[in-house]
Amino acid sequence: MQALPLATIAFVLYIAAAVWQGMTLFRRVPPRRGMVRLIAALGLLLHIPVVVMLINQTPGLLPGFTTSATLLMAVVVNVLLVASLFKPVLNAGIALFPLAGVALIFATWLPSQGGHTGLTPGILIHATSSALAFAMLAIAAVQAVLVGLQNQALRHHHIRGIVQSLPPLTTMERVLFELIWAGVALLTLSIASGLIFLDNLFAQHLVHKTVLSIAAWGIFTTLLVGRYRFGWRGMRAVRWTLGGGLLLVLAYFGSKFVLEIVLAR
Repeated sequence: MQALPLATIAFVLYIAAAVWQGMTLFRRVPPRRGMVRLIAALGLLLHIPVVVMLINQTPGLLPGFTTSATLLMAVVVNVLLVASLFKPVLNAGIALFPLAGVALIFATWLPSQGGHTGLTPGILIHATSSALAFAMLAIAAVQAVLVGLQNQALRHHHIRGIVQSLPPLTTMERVLFELIWAGVALLTLSIASGLIFLDNLFAQHLVHKTVLSIAAWGIFTTLLVGRYRFGWRGMRAVRWTLGGGLLLVLAYFGSKFVLEIVLAR
């Protein structure tokens, strides 16, 4: 079984789910949340075996840049689909489904180098909590963009378009902070387990990941404290969320991208 055909079909399914949900957001088609979930879930079912094949082709136990990206996006899609059963977060798929498809296509085309480490229970805890933290905070970042658009539209008294399709702003903000709370809890576990269980950070090029992850943790934690103590919301919450999300992306992919794609090491 070759990876590229499966990746291509998954890409098409992800795009189809994102397009329908996007058209729903702009009130061009009726909402079909169950259909969108089903299409994206079919994409995920094809996504997973491709990830397995890519990991099996990777030397060592730590996947390289492209494989790591598509593995993380599989986790993001999975978490989003499950969370959408309980919270109004399916609109985040408008951005995240295509990103998952693009990551999958790139992973099948670009060679991905691997690292070498022993897979211990401690490292497994670190890897799992890291992936789940990234997923939660990636969904939070897209949710923040929607909150920002909704906030700006209401501020300018534009009550048509996406404002009519989204839940009330108070609900959107509540869900945003619930995602951040969950993401920060998982990120805390990720950082703590990394500091405890990962040896020789310099040799594994993980210093920058640790520093940037701690910086992102600081931004998200400050936002949560500001929300609790001072009632931070609106565009301030959006900016802090996107700032923390950007640092987290750099933490997870920065050195891998430079070493493997730019320097080809």
